[in-house]
Amino acid sequence: MTGTTAALALLGVALLGVGTVYGAARALRSTSEPLPAGPFESGVEPSEHAVSRFHVRWYTITMLFLAFDMEMVFMYPWTRVISAMGPGAVTEMFVFLAVLVAGVLYAWREGALRWT
Repeated sequence: MTGTTAALALLGVALLGVGTVYGAARALRSTSEPLPAGPFESGVEPSEHAVSRFHVRWYTITMLFLAFDMEMVFMYPWTRVISAMGPGAVTEMFVFLAVLVAGVLYAWREGALRWT
């Protein structure tokens, strides 16, 4: 089998799988009409529209979340290769963490950690 034939066979298998999933969903669904819009938070009626604007405070909280999230995304693989990479990997991780700490300190200074 050549590379092109294998790629086309893989594409065919993928399309067949997608078609099977769509067919099973269509066969197993209970109704074809969309469900009526209703309350979403434990039966509480929404107080504002779903696409309303967020307060600017949430953007700084999002930045903090991304800082801590990126820290974990890069630290887990780093722990797996630190013994093979040597002292350079430790230095690079501390530089990376210093950049993240600088971002957290900036958010703290701007009041992102103050809830009210």
